[in-house]
Amino acid sequence: MMKQPYSVRIFEESAPHKKGLSLPVGLVWGLRYEGPLVKNGRVVGFHTAWKRCAPFPIDMAGFAVSLSLLLSHSEAQFDPNAERGFLESSLLGQLVSVGDLEPRADDCTKVWVWHTRTEKPKLKQEVYLEKQGRGSDINVLV
Repeated sequence: MMKQPYSVRIFEESAPHKKGLSLPVGLVWGLRYEGPLVKNGRVVGFHTAWKRCAPFPIDMAGFAVSLSLLLSHSEAQFDPNAERGFLESSLLGQLVSVGDLEPRADDCTKVWVWHTRTEKPKLKQEVYLEKQGRGSDINVLV
C-alpha cells in the first residue's frame, strides 16, 4: 500500500502563491527524491528518472496551483487519455509554464512529502542516475 504523508510545513508555506508551486517528493520512482531544479529562486528543470521528456516531469504530490488560477481557466482539466507519465503535464501545461512554478521547501532543498510503502525502498533508479553522473543532490534533506 502506498501513501503520501505531507509535512504541515507545506501548508504553512503554500499560501500565498500567484500561480503554482512545486516541491520535491521523497522516495519516488526508485529515487531518494524527485523534484524541481532551482537556480536563483526559479524552477529551471526537474530531477527525475521517469518521463524526462514530459513538459512537467513531476509527481502529482509535488505541485499545487492556486484556486484563482483554476477558476480563471475553467476549461483546464487532466487529459484522461494522456500517455502514462504525462497526466500532470496535461493539466499544468494549460495553466503555467515551468518558470511560473514557485519553488517551496527552502528552494526545494528539503523534502516535505514522501511516497511511503510498507517495505524498504528500492532505489534502483538512484543507482542508474548515479552511473550517469546525475544522482540525487546529497544536500537535499529527505
